[in-house]
Amino acid sequence: MRPVSVVGIGADGWAGLTDAARAELIAADVAVGSARQLALLPASVAPERVPYPSPLVAGLPGLLDTHAGRAVVVLASGDPMFFGVGATLARLLGPERLRVLPHVSSVTLACARLGWPAEGVETVSLVGRPLAALTAALAPGRRVLVLSADAGTPARVAALLTERGYGASRVTVLGDLGAATESRRDGTAAGWPGAEPMPALNIVAVTCADVPDAEPLGWVSGLPDDAYESDGQLTKQEVRAVTLAKLAPLPGELLWDVGAGSGSVAIEWLRVHPSCRAVAVERDPVRADRVRHNADALGVPRLRVVIGSAPDALHGLPAPAAVFVGGGVTGAGVVETCWAALAPGGRLVANAVTVESEAVLATWHARLGGDLVRLSVQRASPVGGFTGWRPLMPVTIWTARKERE
Repeated sequence: MRPVSVVGIGADGWAGLTDAARAELIAADVAVGSARQLALLPASVAPERVPYPSPLVAGLPGLLDTHAGRAVVVLASGDPMFFGVGATLARLLGPERLRVLPHVSSVTLACARLGWPAEGVETVSLVGRPLAALTAALAPGRRVLVLSADAGTPARVAALLTERGYGASRVTVLGDLGAATESRRDGTAAGWPGAEPMPALNIVAVTCADVPDAEPLGWVSGLPDDAYESDGQLTKQEVRAVTLAKLAPLPGELLWDVGAGSGSVAIEWLRVHPSCRAVAVERDPVRADRVRHNADALGVPRLRVVIGSAPDALHGLPAPAAVFVGGGVTGAGVVETCWAALAPGGRLVANAVTVESEAVLATWHARLGGDLVRLSVQRASPVGGFTGWRPLMPVTIWTARKERE
């Protein structure tokens, strides 16, 4: 089959393209891109111009089938393989069917304008993603580049920073990078003029300020319990840290959090790496809403929440690399279904706080092996005018790894 060319184009348009990229477009039968990108091409280039389908991912296969056998060039902003359509096409068609000619990315241009070493910068895309995705990248002194969805993104970013206690952070909006109309606007998050018009094509640079009135959350497992809204159904901090260590998350892996409660285990799994994925299964709709709220507040709005009871709610979910059963371990068929769904090498971790659920774990341990750990945590608290130890309920943790075939 004929390969599809993907050409990165900047705000400088035709003038900024390499000779090779121009040659691809001159030879093209069809050019696919946004209205803004297509308008950057000379009238003599590409006899047929097709706008991106909406929704993009669902519409691309049909669009490409329609033009099969023709010379198709897909336009992308900057580097097509950096948060761009090139990555989407590679998944749909396979990399062997693509010819990618990248342009300088907006991140590279922004780092050049700001004098920021690129390796020390966190990049967050808000194109087609919730604003809450920015939260996980915030930390005192951290430099963050935000890929904007539109002209309103800078004001929304400034509002979020202020809400999270980072109002003193320095904010720079770079518009139309590389074009004759390139612009720069500097300020602070708290003082950002929300009503002031911004270029539609912009990137927001943030230097996070210190947070004097709050303790920033760490990036390791075991966040404070009060970081979550909860009705008491919460895996406590110390137990959660051990549970995540047993689950052993790796980039790109999928977790099932069964009986999610407040969603803390799934949320901290997702905070390990931006490519980690998780599904939280919770039968109580009120708790499920709370899981979503906690995920947004802690910067992982990509958490998928499924309302339903296990094991029925598990059928049809993508196969997990790890499963955590925090509630419902005594339910008929729950552990069996979770174990059967695991791929070879997958991990199952189940916690128990009652005698009945502990007996279930002991039975499974005898059948499948693995290890059993019993945690007893005591926290210091006032006892009259003194300080004493108050124990939390002991928790038994069973961990089993499915052998590779």
